[in-house]
Formats: sequence, C-alpha cells, structure tokens
Amino acid sequence: MTGIILFAIALVCLFLGYSVAFTFAGVSLIVGTLVLGADLFAFMPYRIMSIMENTILMAVPMFIFMGIVLQKTGLAERLLESSAKLFGGISGGVAVSTIIVGALLAASTGVVGASVVAMGVISLPVMLKNNYHQPTAAGVICASGTLGQIIPPSIILIILGDVMGVPVGDLFRAAVIPGMLLVIFYTAYILILGKFKPELMPPLVVTESKRELLVQALKDIVPPLVLILAVLGSIFAGIATPTESASIGAVGAVILSIFYGSFSFSKMHEVSKETVKVTSMVFAVLIGATAFSMVFSYSGSEYLIEDFFMELPGGKWTFIILAMLAILILGFFIDFIEIAFLVVPILLPVAIALDVNLVWFAILISMNLQTSFLTPPFGFSLFYLKGVAPKWMKTTTIYKGVIPFILMQIMVLLLVILFPEYLIIS
Repeated sequence: MTGIILFAIALVCLFLGYSVAFTFAGVSLIVGTLVLGADLFAFMPYRIMSIMENTILMAVPMFIFMGIVLQKTGLAERLLESSAKLFGGISGGVAVSTIIVGALLAASTGVVGASVVAMGVISLPVMLKNNYHQPTAAGVICASGTLGQIIPPSIILIILGDVMGVPVGDLFRAAVIPGMLLVIFYTAYILILGKFKPELMPPLVVTESKRELLVQALKDIVPPLVLILAVLGSIFAGIATPTESASIGAVGAVILSIFYGSFSFSKMHEVSKETVKVTSMVFAVLIGATAFSMVFSYSGSEYLIEDFFMELPGGKWTFIILAMLAILILGFFIDFIEIAFLVVPILLPVAIALDVNLVWFAILISMNLQTSFLTPPFGFSLFYLKGVAPKWMKTTTIYKGVIPFILMQIMVLLLVILFPEYLIIS
C-alpha cells in the first residue's frame, strides 16, 4: 500500500508541474519518514556517493557535451544543407535528407533536443518554402530527431545500462539493427508517399551540378562518420569502454569544430554551460529517484509487484505486454528520464524472476521511450519543434504529422518483440 501511495502522490505532483527531482526527493522524504522512520535516510549519503563514483554515468556529460558542440558550431547545419541539395531533386528529397541527417546526428550525439532543434531551424523553412505538406514536414523532423533515443551512443541506453546492471557496450550493439530498421521504415514511407502523392513533397530546384553536390556532401558527411566510427568502433572492438569512447567523442567534436573553422572560446564557454545545465538535471533526477526507489523497496512494495506479475497467466509474455503498455501510457505524460529511474527499477526484479533477457528488455524499453517523445500531449520533440517553428504553425499540425511515425515505431517495436534472434546483435 505504501508503494501505491508513494507512486500516486509523485504522479499527481508531476502532473501539477512540480520539478521532477524535487518531487521524487520530497515525496520520498515525507512518506518514508511517516511510514518507515527518518533513520531510513541514513543510507542516502552512501547511495549518492555511489552515483558520483559511477564510471558508467561519467559518459553522460561527455556525450551531452559532444552533441551540444556539434549543434552550436554549425556542423548539423552543414550536414542538413548539403544533404538537402544532394537529395532535393526527388519528391520528398529534403525529407529523406532530414531522416539521414537525423540518423547521423543520433549516432554522433545521442541528444534528441539538439537534433530536433537543429533540423527545425534549418530543414523546416526549406520544406515550407518548397510547399511541403506541413504535417508531414513536422512529423519527419520530430521522428528523425528521436532516433537519438535508440541509435547508439544513446543517453537512455547508458542510463538503462546502469539501472539494469547490463553492460552498455552490449546495449549499443543490440540497438544497431532496430535503429537502422526505423531509418529504413521512415525513408520507405517518405519515398512511397512522394511517389504516389508528389504534390505533398515537391522536388527542389537544384542549380549545382551533381559532381559539386557530391563533393560538398562528402566534405560535410565524412568527418562526422569518422567520429561515429571512432566512438562506436572503439566500443564494439573492445578497445575502449563507453566512458572512454565518450571522451573520444567529446574531443573529436572539438577537433571537428576546429576543422570546419567554427571553433571559438566563447562558443566553448556556452557549450560548457549548457552541458552543466543538462547534466545537473539528469543527476538531480537520479538522486531524487534513488530516494524514491529506496522507500519503495524498503516498504516491501517491490515484492508485491513481483508477486502480482508472477501470478498472472502467460508468464513472461504477459509481463512484457503489460510493461510495454504501462511505459507507453506513462510516456504520454512524463519524461523518459523519470520513467527510466522510477518505473524500470520496479519492473527489473520481475524481469529477472521471469528470466527475461535484460539486453532485449532494455532495447524494448528504449524504443518505447523513444515513442514517448512523439506522443501528445507532452511529447518533448513536439515542444522542441514548436519552439523553433513559425508562429503560425499550429500545435495540432505537428500532432497530425507524428501519427504515421508513431505507428511505424510501434511496428518496429513489435518486430523486435517477436523476432529478437534476428534483430538483436548479442
């Protein structure tokens, strides 16, 4: 009963708009003290210290820094402009280039907000100027930006690896095919739509020769690809840990900014401040969620949840279906970080008891949380795009545009559930 009260009060506070980190910490402190006594929190300093000493979580600020460097120094802008011209001659070409650049940014940064904002600032005006169907243009940008949730190096995969006790390198390997499958689905959808309804996505008028466009595209795409190979290749080859590869990515992003002539100390100062803000938010939520999970666990609620799922017919598959539905529904209202720190620790003991493959389960959760970025009313990608879209573009236009991409994400999620042996690299 204590766990239900704790969870219900926390959700109500979140819906009322209170800060996530302080909601978790405050609710846990009040309920925990009243029910279990203040002595329970004598363990909190040790838990906080273990978070601060966690080498896996050290990768989070470095990947965030890497993503913000690429956004602030204009690399994302160069990628989008050159690829838009390269593919612009076909119906839906700008949308296809947005998807490809979204995948490249995802593999370079893992930061969804940076990707959506960059593409919203650069790609959206080009598509609107070229009379693209507004909902489709908005949907492509939002969906492409969320690829950073599943394509490694994904911040959520690092967090899930720590929460679930799974090697992050294993999660990165397992996420490659599902991520690429989403890119293929998105691209196929745009090409088919452009084939049968070209008036929705007219081709661009390109004046440069193919050779000029190809040379420029190579100049803008090859260096980020080298960075991606350096970061992910070092992990997959066993040369570096995810934390070590994150430092490679951070330094590599700075080197790229120098290579393109966009480096400046003032920009690095701005990038550093932004990195501190985002990282502080993540770790504040983590500390609050740690207090929450401690009260939840010591109240015995963890065993009640486990007993409930263990007694249901269908065993593992019933658990997977209910867990995915719960995360999908919660994703309509609360952020992926809260779900990762709040819900996953509750589901984890049940998954272990039912002998669920934790790498597979983590990928399913990550893909589900990716969908939460697109689902109204509180999908963060929708807000990111609305913030940089023209004032006259309605929120309902963005909502309509993401519906096909939400359906495609659910389809790929179902494929990964049904055929893990083919779609998960172990």
